Amino acid sequence: MPAKSKAQQQAAGAALAAKRGEIKKSSLKGASRGMEKSMSESELKELAETKRKKLPERKRD
Repeated sequence: MPAKSKAQQQAAGAALAAKRGEIKKSSLKGASRGMEKSMSESELKELAETKRKKLPERKRD
């Protein structure tokens, strides 16, 4: 599933980096912390690889 906003794509990238050990898990905040705990590395990679060109900054409700 592709990311629905640039914020979601960025959070997934941060969570993926923490899961891989590239950054400390303690540095995660908000959505990225929950994503790191609940999603697999392949799911995070799919979200993080989403092209950002046509995505909104934030998803509207």
